Amino acid sequence: MSKEKWPPEIDPAGFMDEFTRLKRGSISRRHFLAVTGLATAHLILNGTASPIGAVETTGLGRKVTLATWPNYHDPQTFEDFSRIYGVEVDVSIIGSNEGIMRALELGRGWDLVVPTQYALAPFVERGLLQKLDLSQIPNFDRSTHADRYITPALIKGEHYAVPKNAGTTGMAYNTGKVTPVSSWRGFFDAAMNEASGRTIAHDYQLTTIGNALVALGYSFNSCELHELEAAEALLMQVKPHLHSIDSDYQPAMRAGEAWLTMCWSNDAYQLTQDSDDIAFSLGSDGGEIWTDYFAVPSKARNPRGAHALINHLMHPNTAAKEHLCNGGSIVDSRVKSFLPEEILSNKIIHPDEASLTPLEFGIAEVLTHPARAEIMNRFRSAGG
Repeated sequence: MSKEKWPPEIDPAGFMDEFTRLKRGSISRRHFLAVTGLATAHLILNGTASPIGAVETTGLGRKVTLATWPNYHDPQTFEDFSRIYGVEVDVSIIGSNEGIMRALELGRGWDLVVPTQYALAPFVERGLLQKLDLSQIPNFDRSTHADRYITPALIKGEHYAVPKNAGTTGMAYNTGKVTPVSSWRGFFDAAMNEASGRTIAHDYQLTTIGNALVALGYSFNSCELHELEAAEALLMQVKPHLHSIDSDYQPAMRAGEAWLTMCWSNDAYQLTQDSDDIAFSLGSDGGEIWTDYFAVPSKARNPRGAHALINHLMHPNTAAKEHLCNGGSIVDSRVKSFLPEEILSNKIIHPDEASLTPLEFGIAEVLTHPARAEIMNRFRSAGG
């Protein structure tokens, strides 16, 4: 296709950028269609579906809807699922556990969601998740997962989720533009100086407020009002210096529009693999360690299809493909045998204990704490 025939909104380089984002799950198919004008985009995510008869035979429905994080899956795993079972996987991108919770409370009918460990108990308390039928997930083997990954998903003795992968939250920076950053105090200082106008904060109160708290010497999970007030003051101080507040920060970092960002470790792996100019650090002063899970909402329209997709993704070989693509930390010991040593020894994916020691898991109280929610809303709406 010559450049003159491209839709006016996009050129070949732009097409490849949008295509990469679609394959990683950062944008919807609707967005891809609108920007590129390609009516065949539907096939890129879903692959070639099996005949209708195969759908009827499996009893898994025609579509499974999934709400997940940006840049979090190997699209080939969904294409394989569609080819095997004849079931489309429709992906929505979310940027926070609060966003998932609000949507589910408003009746959004996703079949499968990917919440973080601290959100599971509040979701169950609000009746937003259903108990999993493990008989439909034979690829899940509890014995190959450490207790720290299983415990958050066990509520009153029932499995409401199974682990996907783990990770950390740190900071990514352009080494050609920014002096190495290794603490959250240093992050905010750089954002207001050498990276002014080029820094991205998460659109996610857990990490954005938590990292500001850590920069001030407080706990990542603090809900003490005077400490939250100090964190808000720091966030308001940095707001005029930000490039944006966005949980999908890879495109801006790749394009060189942003030089510094709050960054989940799986994104950091992808960025550092693709660019020699981007480095990643964990906060020496603290920060977050996390585990994400597969869970089925109580109002899922196709829970059987959701269980089948979980089972597909829990197969060690499939899970390994996901790890190779997204850089998440392994939670299932069986997966190790399917991964190369360069992944197993990668310090972004598997940091040493000394780097992990200052970090904290998010706690349930933080998800629904009204003061933290109000601070984040004011931070978003404040003039920059």
